[in-house]
Amino acid sequence: MGFIAFLILGLIAGAIAKMILPGRQGGGWIATLILGVIGALLGSWLGGLIFNNGGELFSLTNLWTWVLAIVGSIIVLLIYGFVTRKSSNRA
Repeated sequence: MGFIAFLILGLIAGAIAKMILPGRQGGGWIATLILGVIGALLGSWLGGLIFNNGGELFSLTNLWTWVLAIVGSIIVLLIYGFVTRKSSNRA
């Protein structure tokens, strides 16, 4: 998968993850892009561990690529929300 395609996947997966999670998440489209790309990386790594493949599963036309990227983005968004919530309560 190319770099630009991976950025597009991350942006869309991050936006979908923000829509799925309840509550208000901060950050604009750049934060969504970064969280989505990190989530897509996490999802592809987890997918590689779970399905034990050499990366042939991951392409923009594969449904599992999208599912894993969205799940990874949800995990990253939950961690991000937990970290930022803790730091805002200290102040």
